[in-house]
Amino acid sequence: MSTPTASPMPTRGPADHDVRAQIATAAKEHFSRYGYEKTTVSDLAKAIGFSKAYVYKFFESKQVIGEMICTHCLAEIEAEIRQAVEEGGHPPEQLRRMFKAIVQSTLKLLSQDSKLYEIAASAATEGWQSAAAYEKRIRQLLNEILEAGRKSGDFERKTPLDEAGDAIFLVMRPYLNPWLLQHSLHHAERASSQLANLVLRSLSP
Repeated sequence: MSTPTASPMPTRGPADHDVRAQIATAAKEHFSRYGYEKTTVSDLAKAIGFSKAYVYKFFESKQVIGEMICTHCLAEIEAEIRQAVEEGGHPPEQLRRMFKAIVQSTLKLLSQDSKLYEIAASAATEGWQSAAAYEKRIRQLLNEILEAGRKSGDFERKTPLDEAGDAIFLVMRPYLNPWLLQHSLHHAERASSQLANLVLRSLSP
């Protein structure tokens, strides 16, 4: 399986400057306590003891700070999904585990920190770079499983690979997208198993 590479965020100032880490830490604490929408750059600057203008030397907007935090959260979810896939062994089981891990890891973020979950949901609905890059990497992981399944003879080969991948990703997306998932919490875990079984039947040679 390919190794994920997070997309760099458009930050300012020296790349290794300690102040950037301080701002990100303060932002995560404020977002976790008050929510992304209710936190301002002025709030973050006050928490660290700097001026708002100084914060803007490192981040051009609050969204860029949110992007950095969101990238970290999504990277943790992606790592859990990839680990589940790696433990699957054969492609059919990898696909089954992928469906399950997508739901479980995203729900875990919701249960552990609902305010950070709100950031991930905002990123998904507003098309942030971090969310788009995350979905692109998950789509590539799905494609790798499908290719491996075709080589092993577990999956059919008549349907064009891109068409099959796009269709399956559309099935996954309501459970991959944090904003969409929160509207189907009551059946999400059951659905991940049922949909995986349905997709696997459609892939049978």
